[in-house]
Amino acid sequence: MNALNQAMGGLRIERQTDAVGVVQLAPLRDHRLSVHAGPPARLSCTSTHRYTRGDLTLLPAGFSGTWVEEEPATSIVVQLPPALLRRAAEDLGRDPDRTGLEPRHQFRDARIEHVAWALDAERRAGHPNGRLYTDSLGLALAVHLLGHYAVPGELRSGLSSQQLRRLTDYIEEHLDQNLTLPRLARVVEVSASHLKTQFRRSMGVPVHQYVIQRRVERARALLLKRQLAPSQVALEAGFSHQSHMARWMKRVLGVTPTSLVRGAPSRRGLSSRPA
Repeated sequence: MNALNQAMGGLRIERQTDAVGVVQLAPLRDHRLSVHAGPPARLSCTSTHRYTRGDLTLLPAGFSGTWVEEEPATSIVVQLPPALLRRAAEDLGRDPDRTGLEPRHQFRDARIEHVAWALDAERRAGHPNGRLYTDSLGLALAVHLLGHYAVPGELRSGLSSQQLRRLTDYIEEHLDQNLTLPRLARVVEVSASHLKTQFRRSMGVPVHQYVIQRRVERARALLLKRQLAPSQVALEAGFSHQSHMARWMKRVLGVTPTSLVRGAPSRRGLSSRPA
């Protein structure tokens, strides 16, 4: 077996050629994805398969097996450490302890193939784009694999009612401050990636969109009271400036602050109807 190997960030990419004969695969430490990259080649296991360029094989960590290469077979092999899949599972809102990959043989997936060729090109060029580029491709690949080839796993539920109440109360009390995702995640003691997934599952909207909606509603209420200048209303509602507030009010409510105030009756103009 001839292999050129480069490891970066736990992800390993290699181009390997299996000679004719029996191949015995010991239990894998990492998840292994291979893309056939050479001339057509036959492989025998329980039956005979003829692999052509772009055919994929996915073997999860722990997999072992034996087969016969009837012709030399060249492949691009991408090995993904379990830690990378755990990170992808967390980003998808899955329990990383209950999520795995199913073995798949001789299948096609244009997206996987594209990422594999890009990783191999980066390897052959000596990784000119650095570790961040390789890690980004590896994470994208892991997310795609879990989204399409995972053993069915239990999705995490959304935030508990207590967590949701604590978080929404905190948002209301601090709307005029910088509400970053890590800051909000600390309120309910989860990671930022978990909060993104769990909040959307609980509320039906992303957390940043919820914050914007609450700021728009507060700005609307303050403007209708006519007690503060629009510039002060913007700051009280958590917008960086008046134009920022106007842009989001137009997007969410379909009206500008000026048209909102013009269309509302003045408090001094209101009178009780006769009984």
